[in-house]
Amino acid sequence: MPKNPNAHFLRRVPLFASLNEDELSAIAAIALERRYQKGRIIFMEGEPGEAIYFLKSGLVKVSKQDEDGREHILHYVNPGDVFAEIVLFDAGGYPATAEVVEDAEVAMIRNRDMDNVLVKNPVMATDLLKIMARRLRNAQHQIMELALKDTTRRLAGLLLKLADEHGSEAESGVQICLALTNQELANMVGTSRETVNRILSELRRKKAVATTKQQGIVIFKSKLETWM
Repeated sequence: MPKNPNAHFLRRVPLFASLNEDELSAIAAIALERRYQKGRIIFMEGEPGEAIYFLKSGLVKVSKQDEDGREHILHYVNPGDVFAEIVLFDAGGYPATAEVVEDAEVAMIRNRDMDNVLVKNPVMATDLLKIMARRLRNAQHQIMELALKDTTRRLAGLLLKLADEHGSEAESGVQICLALTNQELANMVGTSRETVNRILSELRRKKAVATTKQQGIVIFKSKLETWM
């Protein structure tokens, strides 16, 4: 059995999954736990990057601001996910802002403590590089989406992706279990709220999606996929 109660949770995190029990306990020993209420900022874009984080419970939004101050949502962090890992290899600041969307329990590992462990655990360093490579592929995919797809196709693709990641079955469709505003959807696909309003109205008219106050957005996958 792991020596530290946090080691059991660390096993679920891809970054640490291949470590043995002693190594997990060593990492758990340097993890500092924090609790954040909804709306709190964990770190701001540009602040000195001092630690990596993994989410134990809740939901965290990672976003950037453009020169005009508009928010662009990069992704949502789910329990078990690592975030801000890029600062391990870069002495610069955090490249984005992390905001708590649902009350969250977070563990943080400071760079100076992690450096000592990485020297002794090259397997963990390799796992971290794999996670970073996957994030890079996702970022490249987003760039491709913006360059090659029109706004309707980008929004349809986003809704399908959110349904896969945060969906539950509902009335022959899939409910997206995130309380997202049209402005947040617009930020994620790089357009205006008015444009998202128009597209959602058209998708509702074509019965590809449904929106209600109780359920939020429900997609009908087979119909929505025809818009891709």
